[in-house]
Amino acid sequence: MFLDMEGFRSLSKDDFRVLTIVEMGMRNHEIVPSKLVHRIASLRYGGTSKVLDNLHLHKLLHHDSSKYDGFRLTDLGYDYLAIKALVNRGVFVSVGNKIGEGKESEIFEVSREDGTVLAMKLHRLGRTSFRAVANQRDYLGHRTSYNWLYLSRLAATKEFAFMKALEEHGFPVPNAVDYNRHCVIMSLVQGYPLAQVKQMQNPEIVFERIIGLLVRLAEHGLIHCDYNEFNIMIDDDEKVTIIDFPQMVSVDHRNAQMYFDRDVECIFKFFHKRFSLSFQESPDDIDGSEVDMDENGRPYFSSIAKGPGFLDKELAASGFARKQIEGGVEKDADSGEESEDGAHSSELNESDISGVDSLHLGEQGWHGSDGSGLEQTLNCDDEKGIVEENQQNSEAGQTNGLETQDVSDKEEDNQTMNSKDIELTKRLKNQNRRVIASMRGGRKSLASRNTYKDKGRRSSHNSKIQKQLSNW
Repeated sequence: MFLDMEGFRSLSKDDFRVLTIVEMGMRNHEIVPSKLVHRIASLRYGGTSKVLDNLHLHKLLHHDSSKYDGFRLTDLGYDYLAIKALVNRGVFVSVGNKIGEGKESEIFEVSREDGTVLAMKLHRLGRTSFRAVANQRDYLGHRTSYNWLYLSRLAATKEFAFMKALEEHGFPVPNAVDYNRHCVIMSLVQGYPLAQVKQMQNPEIVFERIIGLLVRLAEHGLIHCDYNEFNIMIDDDEKVTIIDFPQMVSVDHRNAQMYFDRDVECIFKFFHKRFSLSFQESPDDIDGSEVDMDENGRPYFSSIAKGPGFLDKELAASGFARKQIEGGVEKDADSGEESEDGAHSSELNESDISGVDSLHLGEQGWHGSDGSGLEQTLNCDDEKGIVEENQQNSEAGQTNGLETQDVSDKEEDNQTMNSKDIELTKRLKNQNRRVIASMRGGRKSLASRNTYKDKGRRSSHNSKIQKQLSNW
C-alpha cells in the first residue's frame, strides 16, 4: 500500500476530529452511521458533511450505503491517526521510503529532529494471503466478532512488549522506541536479511549462534514460531539480530514442540543449501546452553529446561494462559473434597430435577429467576423431614427392627415427594396466572381505548331521544 504523506499535510484539525470519531464508532459498528458522526462532531454550518466528503476523496474513509448511510476507516486513515499521534509526541518528524514489506506488515524509514533514522512498522493483518491469522493466533480471546484494524493493533502491542522484554534480557533485538495503534517505532538495524547473504566468512559460527539464540528463547519460556532466514538480520561483522515477534508462543503451548522443531528445521535447511554445511557431528554445547541433541546436531525440545526468567508468564504469551487454566482445573480435581462435593451436589440437583420431568416444564418455569428457588425448597423440606424423624424417634424410644423402619421411611419419602409435587404445581399455576394477568394488563385492546367515545355518543343520543319524547 502506498503511504501518501502529501495528503497528511493537507488535513486540518476537523479532519482528524472526524477520523477519530469514526474510529471510536467502529468499536460498536462495522459501518458507523453518518448521523452519529454528525451528532458527535457538531461542526458548524454543515462542516461535518464537507469533512466527510474530503476524507472520502482522499481514501481515508470508505462510504457504504447498502444497509444505511455510513462510513468506516481504511488502512490509510488508520495510518494517519497513528502517525499524527506519534508526531505530536515528538517521536519523529518525517517519513521516508519503504524499506520492507511482508505478508502482515510494511516498514518505512522515519527520522527525528536530530537526524536519527528509525524504522516504522505498520501492521496490516487481514490481507488476502494471510486471512487465517484470526484462527492461528489467540488475539481475540473469547470474542467472536473482530475488525482487522483492531487485530493489527493487538499485534503491534504484543510485538512492542516482546521487544522490550527481550532487550532487557540481553537478546539481540531492535530497540523498541514507542508505539501507537498498529504502528511500532524501533531502531533501524544496520544489516541485511539472512536470505540475501550469499557468502559468509564463518558460517559454522553464525549457525551455532543462531541455534543458540533459539535455545535461549526456549529456556526463557518463548518460541519464535517464524524463525527463518527472512526474520534474522546479519551485519558486516556477522552479528545476528532477530526481528518479527507478534506470533511468539509459550513453551507450554500445546503445539510448542512442533513450532520449535519447525524453527530448527528451517535453519538447518537454509545453511545446508546455501553454505553446504554438514551436520554429522553434534557439538557438546551450543552458545553456552547444554541440551541433548540427536546425531545431526538438532536440539531436543524435551531436554530444554526453563531458566530463572519466565518471559511467557510475564508477557502472557499465547498458550500460557490456557495452560494455567487447565492446571487450575487439575488442581481443583486433585485437591480432594471440595471439587468432589461440588460434583456430588450437581448430581443431586440433576436428580431432583429429573424427578419432576412429568410436569413437562422448561428450566425457567420451575427454577425461578435465579435458578435457586427449587433447590432451597427441597433442602428446607428435607431438613424438616429429618427433624420430624428425630422427634418421633426420641418420643417413641422403641426399636421396632430394621425392616419396619425401612418400610416407614419409604412411605414417608413417597408422601413428602407427593406433597412436593403438589406444591410445585400450585406455585407454577400461580406464576402462570400472574404472568398472563400482567401481560393482559400491560396491553390495552383497541376496543378499550375507544369505549369512552362510544359511551359518550350513546349517552348524548339517549338524552336527545328523551328530550324529544318529553316535548311530544
